[in-house]
Amino acid sequence: MDHFLYRDGRLFAEDVALDTIAAEIGTPFYCYSAATLTRHFGLFDEALEGLDHLVCFAMKSLSNVAVLKLLGDLGAGVDVVSGGEYARARAAGIPGERIVFSGVGKTRDEMAQALEGGLRQFNVESEPELLVLDAVARSMGRRAPITLRVNPDVDAQTHEKIATGRKEDKFGVPLARARDIYAQAAILEGIEVVGIDVHIGSQLTSLAPFEAAYGKIARLTEELRADGHDIRRLDLGGGLGIPYIRDNEMPPLPSDYGAMVHRTLGHLGCEIEIEPGRLISGNAGVLVSRVLYVKEGEDRTFLILDAGMNDLARPAMYGAWHDVVPLVEPAAGTPRRPVDIVGPVCESGDTFARARDMPPLAAGDLVAFRSAGAYGAVMSSEYNSRPLVPEVLVRGDHSAVIRARPTFDDMIKRDIVPSWL
Repeated sequence: MDHFLYRDGRLFAEDVALDTIAAEIGTPFYCYSAATLTRHFGLFDEALEGLDHLVCFAMKSLSNVAVLKLLGDLGAGVDVVSGGEYARARAAGIPGERIVFSGVGKTRDEMAQALEGGLRQFNVESEPELLVLDAVARSMGRRAPITLRVNPDVDAQTHEKIATGRKEDKFGVPLARARDIYAQAAILEGIEVVGIDVHIGSQLTSLAPFEAAYGKIARLTEELRADGHDIRRLDLGGGLGIPYIRDNEMPPLPSDYGAMVHRTLGHLGCEIEIEPGRLISGNAGVLVSRVLYVKEGEDRTFLILDAGMNDLARPAMYGAWHDVVPLVEPAAGTPRRPVDIVGPVCESGDTFARARDMPPLAAGDLVAFRSAGAYGAVMSSEYNSRPLVPEVLVRGDHSAVIRARPTFDDMIKRDIVPSWL
């Protein structure tokens, strides 16, 4: 469920008409619904009721400070994967004890930054990282709390580029070596072992891969405890998918996921952390764009928009599907015809959809890409020297720009011409 609905023939975000925002700030722009973000966080929190748990929003999906503050005020933690994300989380008021630091390539500076500022734990991805973290922590007179990310060799049955739990993927340490690495961690003076981490991929549409991975983690927990380790926290990652309105794809509900976590891991008495991103933010956002031209080709029609692949990279990068709807609701029975929906970027890959059945649209009409709240604005760029698009947050009948569109002067001033030119 989301809060982007037609009302009297116009598409609204909660109680604000999207065409009103377009008239005020221009297009393209991202718009997020506070009510949807709140609801989706609550679904995960409720799904784990009865377990000691923390829902850590995977902010790589949507990292605007205003959104982080909204979720943090609800009690969410955050999962960060860079020093920049850590700084954003702290700027949003997220306390260190609710920040989990993930990622395969943490630098010494990032480790020191998080140790100095405070964090819940590092999710360590490799033996070399473990040794570097130990050295950094000792140099600061600290002990770094860690979980070790274990690769369970489970195929998440998702897109090749977002699968992370197979043995050929770059993430985590092999399950077969986990006990040896934990033994090594236990004798490092700068390391405090607190638990286990696992994350098998993104946009999963079945619980079966999760259950297979969590079963392996349950067995590993018991083995590590028998070895003398105090395993008191299990970080289960994220990955539960959302419906992108295609082929009746209906991923499991958070309640079903929560029941599976209770069933597979509830007997261990561990604190449970989960790191959902897409399911909290995905359907909480839309990208609004304006039709520039309707171009009739030799054997196809092109709907040319003012949004491009630099604004929404997922279709070009993953072949991802986004439902595209007009801001003016078509009348019942309006005929549709197939069109290619494309952007203005000088790449053939700047194509959002091919042969998509759409109602009649003309230059100047507005459309919205649904399910664009996750991995939309965060993956955008200024390719072709196109400014980053604004982000807007709506709550009830209030709306606010939470990231402004830079001017051309703003963009150009970041470039520095050396004195010898």
